[in-house]
Amino acid sequence: MPFFRAAASMLAIAAAMPAFAGPLAAHRAVYDLTLDRASDRSGVTGLSGRMVYEFNGSACEGYTVNFRFVTRIATEDTQRLTDQQTTTFEDGDGTTFRFVTKSFVDQALDKEVRGSALRGDKGLIIALEKPAAEKLDLETTLFPTGHMIDMIDRAAKGETFYETTIFDGSEDADRVMTTTVVLGQKADSKADDPEAKAFGPARPAPYWPVTIAYFDPQGEGGGETPTYRIAFKLQEDGVTRDLVMDYGDFAMRGKLVDLSMMKPAACPQD
Repeated sequence: MPFFRAAASMLAIAAAMPAFAGPLAAHRAVYDLTLDRASDRSGVTGLSGRMVYEFNGSACEGYTVNFRFVTRIATEDTQRLTDQQTTTFEDGDGTTFRFVTKSFVDQALDKEVRGSALRGDKGLIIALEKPAAEKLDLETTLFPTGHMIDMIDRAAKGETFYETTIFDGSEDADRVMTTTVVLGQKADSKADDPEAKAFGPARPAPYWPVTIAYFDPQGEGGGETPTYRIAFKLQEDGVTRDLVMDYGDFAMRGKLVDLSMMKPAACPQD
C-alpha cells in the first residue's frame, strides 16, 4: 500500500553525505494515527492505528531503524487490519543500506521484501533476496538517514525549497523516488501544544514545518503528480511530530504520544 512507503520515507541528495552541525538523537517515538479526511471516492469511513519508530546509531557505527506501522481502515462494507514491520541499517557514510520489510494483512503475511543496496560510482546496485533473488541498477541517491541529514542541513542554512531523490527499500524496492521539499521558518512550540506531554518534563525543541511531496517517475503520468505528501514538524535532532500523511483521496494524522530518548552511540575520539 502507498502509505507504507510514505511512513517509512518520513521519518527519512548527492554522492556524499553533507556536513551536519549535530548528531541525530537516538530515540523511540510512538504516534497515534487517526483519519484526518476522506473523500467519497476513497470509500474510507474510519481509520485508527499506531506507529512506532525507533532510531539508533551514529556516524561511525551506522544507523539502525526499527519501524512498525499498524492501521485499521474501515469502509462501508468491511474493516482491514494492516501491519508493516521494517528494520533497516545504513552505514555512516551512506554507501550501504540493508532492509527487510514484512507486511501483514489481517494478521496473515502478505509480502516480505528483503535486500541490500550499495552506492557505487555509477549508481545504486540493488541485491534483492525476497520475494525473489534479483539484481537491479538504479540511479545514485541517498538513503533515508542521509535524506534526513541533508534536509536538516538545508533547513539550518535557511533553504526553503529544493528537489532531490531517495531510495528507502519500501514497496518492491525497485525504484528511486523524487521528492520536493518545502521548509518553513524555525519556530518555538506553543504553550498549549497538544504533543508537549510526550516530552515529559522537557519542553519540545524548536522545529521547522516541513512538507515533502513524493513522485514516482515510473508511475502513472510519468510522475508529474505526487503519489503522496507528508507534512510534519522537524526538530534539529531528527525527532518528528504532528504528522499528516496525504494520499489524495484520504489523509491520516499522526500525533506523538510517547517519546523516549536513548543513550546515543558515541564515536571514538581521534
